[in-house]
Amino acid sequence: MKPCIFCRIASGEIPAGIVFEDEETLAFLDHRPLFPGHCLLIPRGHMETLIDVPARLLSQLSLKTRSLAIAMEKALSAQGAFIAINNRVSQSVPHVHIHVVPRTKGDALKGFFWPRQKYRDPEHMEEVRVALERSMEQMAEGDKE
Repeated sequence: MKPCIFCRIASGEIPAGIVFEDEETLAFLDHRPLFPGHCLLIPRGHMETLIDVPARLLSQLSLKTRSLAIAMEKALSAQGAFIAINNRVSQSVPHVHIHVVPRTKGDALKGFFWPRQKYRDPEHMEEVRVALERSMEQMAEGDKE
């Protein structure tokens, strides 16, 4: 049985628009974003559901989720973020992942009917990825001070 797609992304086997990575976590652009900048944050190790995540790692995922939300406000002029985890039901990939989606007032995201938007082109996707990556790096540098 071959590893799940997120494990393959985490191992570098499949390229992804990586925004942030450390030894235990990885954030990358969703290939079908609700809005440009929509990221998925995953643990590097395979864990199917939130229940499988050890408390220490859950704490790290929570801190990285917060950092991504802040990075979106800074890098993309978002007014906030939508954060979601599907746990088993509606979980499209059986590897726990946190959706962090940039939001602005009037962006038409209503309830659970989410119109997906595409990046204009691969260059637009890369621009968004670089902006978020830089914002995450700047915050990490600030945490060290």
